[in-house]
Amino acid sequence: MKALVFAAGLGERMRPLTDTTPKPLLRAGGKPLIAWHLERLAATGVDEVVVNIAWLAERFPEALGDGGAFGLRITWSHEGAVPLETGGGMLHALPLLGDAPFIAINGDIWTDFDFARLPREPAGDAHLVLVDNPPHNPRGDFVLGADGRVASGDGEAPRLTFAGIGVYRPRLLDGWRGVVGDAPGADRTPPRFRLAPLLRAAMARGAVTGERHPGAWTDVGTPERLAKLDAELSPTAG
Repeated sequence: MKALVFAAGLGERMRPLTDTTPKPLLRAGGKPLIAWHLERLAATGVDEVVVNIAWLAERFPEALGDGGAFGLRITWSHEGAVPLETGGGMLHALPLLGDAPFIAINGDIWTDFDFARLPREPAGDAHLVLVDNPPHNPRGDFVLGADGRVASGDGEAPRLTFAGIGVYRPRLLDGWRGVVGDAPGADRTPPRFRLAPLLRAAMARGAVTGERHPGAWTDVGTPERLAKLDAELSPTAG
C-alpha cells in the first residue's frame, strides 16, 4: 500500500519559523514532524510514500533523502511555486499513487494513531480518522454515525474533527470539476482546489466511513503548539 503525505503548504501561520523551513520539516521531539509519519508508515508495511512539495521544495530531499533511512522509498510530487491545496495536490499525485487505495496524511500533524488500523480496502470511496474537537476547532467537522458512516454534519448532531488521516480510492476524484465548480484556481493548470467538497459529495451518497481516534493528536498550526508538542515529546525522544 502506498501513502501520500501533504507537505506543500506555505505554513503562513508558523512564520517566521517557516520562512526558511517548510512546516513538515519543523522539529518536535528531536526529529522533523514528517519523520514521525514516515517511521510509522514504514512500520505498518508501507514501502513507497509520495510527498507533495511546493514551498521550499528543495529542503525536503536535503532532509529526507530517498527514504532509505526510513526503510521506504520517497517519490516527490512537485507542484510548482503555488501549492495546489489538498484536492489538487491529490489529483496531481495520482499518477504516482496508482489505481489502488492509498493512505493520505497531513504532514503538519502529530499523532500516536496506529496506521495499521486503517483498512486496506475502504468500504466506500474514503475512510477518515476523526478526533475529539481541539480548542481551535470547537464545532468540529463531520458526524460519525453508529454505523461507521461519516456525514457532513450540517445539522445539530455533535461533530468530530477530521484528523488529516484517511484512506482514499482514486475514484473519489472522478468528476471533481463538477463538484468544485468555479472555485478559485480550479481552472488553472494544474488545477488547485480543496478536497473537502469532494468528501462532502461522497458523504451525501453514503460513500465515506470513519473511526474515532481517542489517543494523542495535534494540529501543529502555530509556533505555540509546536513548542508545546516539542516539550511533550522531548523527554522520550530518541
